[in-house]
Amino acid sequence: MTETAQSPSVDDSPTASDESRLRREVIRKRVVDAIAVFVLSTVAVLTAWCGFQSSKWGGEMSIAFSEASSARVQSTDFASQARDARADDQAIWVQWVLATDQGDAQLAGYIEQRFSPEFAVAFDAWNAGDREARGPFALEDYVPPGTAKAAELSERADSRFQDALENNQRGDNYSILTVLFALVLFLTAMSQRELQPWVVRVLLGLAIVVAAAGVVILLTFPVRI
Repeated sequence: MTETAQSPSVDDSPTASDESRLRREVIRKRVVDAIAVFVLSTVAVLTAWCGFQSSKWGGEMSIAFSEASSARVQSTDFASQARDARADDQAIWVQWVLATDQGDAQLAGYIEQRFSPEFAVAFDAWNAGDREARGPFALEDYVPPGTAKAAELSERADSRFQDALENNQRGDNYSILTVLFALVLFLTAMSQRELQPWVVRVLLGLAIVVAAAGVVILLTFPVRI
């Protein structure tokens, strides 16, 4: 009688340890995915915010440059007014000097009555100082009309020009930060590829570190609404 040899059966069903390991891998994958989605969403919002702030500061820069230019033009106009007033006063002063040199007191008095208010103040100060100064124009008392306004507008133009430069730098800072956040998006997206677990963890960890650094830097920037 022939006996049929039977091979021992092999149990291919997963063991408890295999099932536990698979569950841990699934949980770990879900956690990694959740973190990646959170990082992507947060950084996307921050990138949009940086773009918005860069645009706002760019607008502030344009306004400041425009105001600086306008103030500079007005300052030039008032400076021209002051130069014209000084030229008129100098012309009258020359006639007074000639009349005085010729001993024509009547003509000199007539000319004095035609002095501009600003020059009359300097002329009186010059007389009060026994005429020791080289002339009324050498005294600080002489301030032709438009001088103060020209200085004020020139100072404002310088201030607004400096503001424009600062606003430009602020906009550039936000633009540079968008590049940093773009790097975070790249690293996070790469971590979602089918890679070795340790590579995924490194990429995602690096993305989180860069994102945290970007947020810290962002908090130091001024905000414009």
